[in-house]
Amino acid sequence: MGAVTGRRIIDAHHHVWDLAVRPQPWITGDALAPLARTFPVAELAAEARAAGVSGTVVVQTVCVPGETPELLALAAGSDLVAGVVGWTDLTAPDVADAIAALRAGPGGDRLAGIRHQVQEEPDPRWLLRPDVMRGLSAVAGAGLVYDLVVKPHQLAAAAEAAARLPGVTFVLDHLGKPPIASGALEPWAAGLRRLAALPNTVGKLSGLVTEAAPGAWRAGSLAPYARCAIDAFGPRRLLFGSDWPVCTLRADYATVLGIADTLTAGLSPAEKDAVFGGNAVRVYGLRDHRAP
Repeated sequence: MGAVTGRRIIDAHHHVWDLAVRPQPWITGDALAPLARTFPVAELAAEARAAGVSGTVVVQTVCVPGETPELLALAAGSDLVAGVVGWTDLTAPDVADAIAALRAGPGGDRLAGIRHQVQEEPDPRWLLRPDVMRGLSAVAGAGLVYDLVVKPHQLAAAAEAAARLPGVTFVLDHLGKPPIASGALEPWAAGLRRLAALPNTVGKLSGLVTEAAPGAWRAGSLAPYARCAIDAFGPRRLLFGSDWPVCTLRADYATVLGIADTLTAGLSPAEKDAVFGGNAVRVYGLRDHRAP
């Protein structure tokens, strides 16, 4: 599978890191060993440009204050990275001030959203804590969206949070990590549909290849999960994301893009334009990359 042709493409989800600057503690064990090196934006740019991608959104990987200013500065110096989903402590009393400080720094105009590694929180209802809800309201007050990185058992709390906070736009990363390796759809699908029923939610068609078992990540094994998401969110509330370089555990950049193209083959050209670019521009407010 190769690159998608004939449309302007925005990759709404990728990462970069420099292990000489900061460790990535989540990279542990033999399965993740290929990720235990530096992945610079120049390497991403070479693959993304070759695949026809014109703009990207870089997403945080570690919950430390220093990473987001670095990503914003990187975006300010890049003609590819159009937006940053960063991190700040949602539970801090001064969360609004912290976001304002990020906005005031180099590249602050590229800040598009905030994310926390909710998938690592032992409390499945962490999102509903009063201090977290206050922080989420501050995110919306700053004109930003909130990226959800959750596991299937946390989808119920995500839906409840989205229902309580209709002013917050919630973007579900990796479709909530469906159990593709097992082949099961439920209860993940029910949780996804409950979240998608809320108009302030968006799904990200990303990270699916790494949820499949090694050697079983072809489009056919991913199709039931993609169909569920397309039916639930509709093509106007779905974004394409590569999840590079994590995706390289299964497939290269162009292959992941080609799989996403195959999974959305039933959409009209206008709907595909939305999924692969226009929706990201609208949802994240990407000033430098207008929808076709």
